[in-house]
Formats: sequence, C-alpha cells, structure tokens
Amino acid sequence: MTMKFPANEVLNGKYTTRTTAKSVFLVPFTLLLIMLPLSLMRSSREPTPEISSVSVSSLDNNTEVKQCNIFSGRWMHNPAAPYYSNETCHWIIDQQNCLKFGRPDREYLHWRWKPDECELPLFNATRFLNLVSEPEDVSHKYSSDVVYFKRYFYHDYNFTLGNLWSPYFVRSSDADPRGHTYNSIMKLYVDEADEAWTSLVENFDIVIISSGQWFFRPLLFYEEGKLVGCNKCRIDNVTDLTHLYGYKKAFRTAFRALSSLENYKGVTFLRTFSPAHFENGDWNKGGRCVRTMPFTKQEMRLEDGAVEYILEMYVTQVEEFREAQRVATKRGLEFLMMNTTEIMLLRPDGHPNNYGHSKDKNMTLNDCVHWCLPGPVDTWNEFLLYMLDTMGSEAFFSSKLERVF
Repeated sequence: MTMKFPANEVLNGKYTTRTTAKSVFLVPFTLLLIMLPLSLMRSSREPTPEISSVSVSSLDNNTEVKQCNIFSGRWMHNPAAPYYSNETCHWIIDQQNCLKFGRPDREYLHWRWKPDECELPLFNATRFLNLVSEPEDVSHKYSSDVVYFKRYFYHDYNFTLGNLWSPYFVRSSDADPRGHTYNSIMKLYVDEADEAWTSLVENFDIVIISSGQWFFRPLLFYEEGKLVGCNKCRIDNVTDLTHLYGYKKAFRTAFRALSSLENYKGVTFLRTFSPAHFENGDWNKGGRCVRTMPFTKQEMRLEDGAVEYILEMYVTQVEEFREAQRVATKRGLEFLMMNTTEIMLLRPDGHPNNYGHSKDKNMTLNDCVHWCLPGPVDTWNEFLLYMLDTMGSEAFFSSKLERVF
C-alpha cells in the first residue's frame, strides 16, 4: 500500500508546494510560550538559515557546517530509549501517562527519528538549561484557571515556560443552550484573535503555536460580528463552509495578531498539524488505535480519504504560514516551521488509546489524538533545541533581556 501525494502538494520539503534529564517540553501545548535569558543560546556568527526553508545547520562546531533537512528521514529502532519515565518525571498528566495506566507493550518507546542528511542530537536538558532544575508552578500568580493556563519558573536560570489554552486562537463561545459537550456546537469569531493569549504573548521570547483537531467539531463562523457560514451545523439557510474555512481564517488571524503586536519581538514557531490515528470508527464511534509499531512509508495510505484530510489541513496551514512569514520578515520578525506532520503520521503506535485518563472525568477513553509520554512527541523537543541552537539569534535575545527581566 503506497501513500500517493499529488504532485502539487508538499510534505517535509519533498514535493513542490502550491504556492535523561527531565524534559521541559513534555506536553504538546496549543500555545507554548518561553521567556529565557541569553545564556541559553549559543554564541554564533553563522547566518540565519533561510526562513522559507526547513533546513537547519549542523550542531557540531568542530566540523564543517552542513545544511540539513531534519524533517526528512525515518524512524529507527533505538533500544536505549526512553530516557525518562513516569516515575522519573512527575509532570506527565494522566491523559498521556500510558505507563501509569497499564499500557502493556513497550515497543513504541524504542524508536528515534533519524534525518537522512545528518544526526539529530538527543534532547539535552543540560544544554537547554545549563543544568536540570526543578521548576516552580507559578500558574496561580497569573490566572485563576490553573489547569489550562500554566506557567513554570526555573529560578536558577530566570526561565519561564508557559502554556496558554486557546484551541481556536480566535474568540469562541458555546452556541448550544444545553451547555458544552464533546461535540456541541460553538461560535468562532474568526477575525478576532483570542485575548486570552494576545494579552500575554508580548512578554515572551519564543512562541510555539499548534492547533487542529478542534476544528472538526460543529462550528458557527462569524466575521465582523455576522454569521457567514458553519461546519457541520445542519442549520437551514446557513452555508456549510467546512472545517477548512475556519482553520484557514483562524491561523490567518493568529499570525496577523503576532505580526501586529507592537511590543512582540519574539520568534514564532508553527508546529504543523498532528494527525489522529483512529481505526475501525471515529473517536465517538468505537474507533481505536491498537498498533504497536510505526508505519513504514510504504504502509501509509491515501485511499478513501483516510489520509487526505491530513494533507488538506497541512497544506492549509503551510499556505497561511508562508504569507505570514513574508509579512513578518518585513517587520524583522522570525517565523519558523517545525514540519512534523508526516513524521507523526508514521506513528500510529504512539497514542494512549484506552491507557490515558481524561483530566476532566474519572474515566478511560480511546484517545488516538494525544500522545503517550514518554513517546514520539519527545522528538519535538529535539527539533526545537536543534533549531534554536542553529538560529544565530544572539543579537535578538540580547535586545530583549532588559525589557523581559
């Protein structure tokens, strides 16, 4: 079974586009924010890699610098992994704590991403923080909602890690008079960025944004305060514009907000769409994810729309990102892409299935959207550190230190 991509699409730069220590990045956040001192960045006089490219340079300062597309490669068996567990890291939430809740197989833990052109160093918390330190949860100082709005402060290094919950990036509210449920209809004001994050983001040096699965639920789309269409609303005289309309508009609004904030001087990372792997049914119709091994690239399928929707979400993101990147560059901002969609598509074995517990209810569920920790998403930490370490952005961070701290 071969995965066939149209010739005019892109995944990981291979097609032409239409236009040990505790890790501080264990949970895949919707909006992840970082404030950090200059000492965490290496001194570098290397030119910044081309922003429109997914290539970054080799980390080895003792050898010739080599351009490397770290997002093109394959999953290799790695018996030494994982490098932490639920017993050594107490920050793993129950929803992703597969080991705690009895997942019996361990094969999914023993794989590591290997780029075709270079080596991807293991995530090294010592390199990232100079030394592993235990953070203080200071969420209560900034928000009354300490479940979805988290901040962790590393005193020894004047380092703040934050998670701001905004699943749509834009203003949203419940539209169902019966209240909020997993599949209730919601209102999205797709041209109004959510102040829950825009009011706070200017204080951060690095912003990582990602979103996706929430856009498949029933939604009403509003622009300039007026209803313009919906997704799966089944309301008479309201046009079904599909989830892609809201997805495109929301990312456009989020990127524009970041580019237009007067005091925001940070680096923005888009972590691309993370696919689900439900089989034999949707999430609410008995779908499960019981595989214990990664897909090979030959095993990925595009028949019957099984993977087509992933490609559509990915391309929609990339198109909005490219335009936002062009605008941001003119303002002197850096927009970079962590191109992980195809990489994660290869890991149907990495989800909790029924070995995670919902943070909202005392129940198990078949979860083929989120990822086990430890698990494949630990690779995102390695991508991020690699990209930060090759940015050569010393001057940028130096200009921010006095204001932030």
